[in-house]
Amino acid sequence: MSTSRKDSFEIQFLQLTDALLVWCAFSLGGIVRSSFGLGAPDEGMMQKMNWVLYIAVPFTPLVLEHFGFYKRLRTKPASTAMWQLIKSLLVIVLFLGIFAIFAKLMDTRRLVLGLGLIFIFVAILLRDRVTQMWLKYRVGDDSSKERVIIAGSEQEAHDLLAELGPEATTNWNVIDRFDLELSDVDLLFELLKKESISRVIFTAKATEFEKVARAVEACELQGVEAWIAASFIRGQIARPTFDLVGSKPMLVLRSTPDLSWELLCKEFFDRAAACTIILLSSPLWLLAAIGIRLRSPGAPVFYSQMRAGRYGQPFRMWKFRTMVANAEELLEKIKEDHGNQMDGPVFKLQNDPRIFPFGAMLRKFSIDELPQLLNVVTGDMSMVGPRPLPLYEVDAFSEIAHRRRLSVKPGITCEWQAGGRNQITSFEEWVAMDLKYIDSWSMWLDIKILLRTIPAVLFGKGAA
Repeated sequence: MSTSRKDSFEIQFLQLTDALLVWCAFSLGGIVRSSFGLGAPDEGMMQKMNWVLYIAVPFTPLVLEHFGFYKRLRTKPASTAMWQLIKSLLVIVLFLGIFAIFAKLMDTRRLVLGLGLIFIFVAILLRDRVTQMWLKYRVGDDSSKERVIIAGSEQEAHDLLAELGPEATTNWNVIDRFDLELSDVDLLFELLKKESISRVIFTAKATEFEKVARAVEACELQGVEAWIAASFIRGQIARPTFDLVGSKPMLVLRSTPDLSWELLCKEFFDRAAACTIILLSSPLWLLAAIGIRLRSPGAPVFYSQMRAGRYGQPFRMWKFRTMVANAEELLEKIKEDHGNQMDGPVFKLQNDPRIFPFGAMLRKFSIDELPQLLNVVTGDMSMVGPRPLPLYEVDAFSEIAHRRRLSVKPGITCEWQAGGRNQITSFEEWVAMDLKYIDSWSMWLDIKILLRTIPAVLFGKGAA
């Protein structure tokens, strides 16, 4: 059976993990042989096993795939997994034996080989069971499921879910079955916004083409993936690609970066970088906390606010407090007395009177932003991405296209910050820079933005 791009990505990750386990298993076999004196001392033992590693490491995952080991990951019984694993290891042993005879490599340490095969069986079987437990846990946890809308008639939605089956849809949290024939597209737009939807499955075979196209546009403008099981529709921004849900072909209109190893590297890099910077900057955290306590006694050290994350999902963002304790209550009066340097829904004022002197110093060198590293560690933010806005500013967007900046994780720094924060007063220009970042994203672009952010922070360039 064919697999989707996401499933293929997960299978490749499992195959790489299993290849690493094979290498570790043979290494452990050598360690056990040496440690317990199960053979004559042999300093070049593992060098003589290299040819085994060259065969077993890359080919074991391929043989496992041939016997269906990576199918039905959520529902496969342990007995089936064990039998598939045994058959695969027998094939590997047969292949190693044939190669050893023809290449005359008869000095391989058979005890290491035997122990290695046993350890491979145990390690990969444990990995498979742990993977299944994790997948079942995700199924039982609605918060980790993908929030999905099925768009089409009630009967079409029912038929689609029945045809796909639980293996394909078990990780979906179907928020609504939206009837495109009876409901207005504006209601779909509001539903996407309200429920933080990440994917809409269109199965509207009987719906007029124009209405489906407008519904796809509502998804496109918010950066929500549109999966179409009907007519071919090309969006103005989104890149059309074909994918699979179960065995059913889908047309995907994606206006965000494709799932890739590069995105996985970004996730790993974000958390590793955040943890490293937290450790290295710990003296600054202490300095900031002491300074805030001394210069603004009686008020909390940290300031938190609900911001709009990916797909508009609210999360609590943390900063060091740089304003007076009642800053939120004074906002409307500040707007009346001093105006707003940024047009559009975002408020910005260079010399905001609510900022106390020590807070201004924290802002100048971006020390107040350090607690956001905790948001990166928890997965709510990224090191680089569009800046997260307060929920009330997102609700005030005048253009629905502005919501597409919510289609990726918000970041600590972005293009406009790296280039000097006070030089931009047009919200439209700011959004245009964010959308350009989304459309041209690469890991190298993130690195370049981070490198440009360093001097901006050190020299307080453009800081408010």
